[in-house]
Amino acid sequence: MTLLSRPNFWYLFDYGMVVSTAPKASDWRALEHVTGVDLEPKTSTYWANRGAFDSGQLNPQEYWSGVLGRPASRVEVESLEDLDLAQWSHLNLTTLSVLETLQNEEARVALLSNMPVQMSKRHLYESSWTKYFSKLYISGQLGFAKPERRIFDHVLVGLDVRPEDVVFIDDSAANIASAQKLGYRTVLHTSATDLRVELSEILVC
Repeated sequence: MTLLSRPNFWYLFDYGMVVSTAPKASDWRALEHVTGVDLEPKTSTYWANRGAFDSGQLNPQEYWSGVLGRPASRVEVESLEDLDLAQWSHLNLTTLSVLETLQNEEARVALLSNMPVQMSKRHLYESSWTKYFSKLYISGQLGFAKPERRIFDHVLVGLDVRPEDVVFIDDSAANIASAQKLGYRTVLHTSATDLRVELSEILVC
C-alpha cells in the first residue's frame, strides 16, 4: 500500500474550514435569534473584532459586547459562546479520513488555528478530533495569530524542524502566502480540494 505521509515531515493543519466545515445557515439563524442581528455577512460585528478575539486581545465579555453594541450579560455571553462553539464544530469527514490515515501511518501531525482561548479549551476537553494531533498551536493562547510571521516562526521552533519539512494545510490565501515566504510546503484547502491527491503529490516532490 502506498503511504500518504513522509516519515520526516510534519503535517500542520488549520482547524476552521479544514478540519471543520463552514457554519450552517441554521447556526447563523440561532445567533440572530439571540442577538437580533444577522451576523453572517463579513461586514457584520461578528467579524469586525474577530481577529482580536482569536489572538486573545479580547475576552468573551468584551468581544460579545462589541458584537451586540452594548454590554453583554453573563447569561448572554454563555449562550453566545455555546452557539459559537457549536457552529464551528461541524467536522469535515473527508479531512478526518485523511487524519485517520496519517495517524495509522504514525505521521507527525500538528494543528495551527486562529481560535479564541475559551473555545480552544472547550475543544480540548469536549472534542474527539484533538486525538489526531500531537501538538496544538492556538492563536488565542499564544497572543498572536496567522498570518503573522511570528506564529509560523513559533511553530518551527516548537516542532524543531526546517520549514521545508512542514506541509501546511489552510483555507486562507493570506496564511498560505505567509507560510510560503518562510519555505513551508503548502496546500490551499478549498471545497474542491482532494487532500489525498495534494499530499500524495507533495510526497513525490
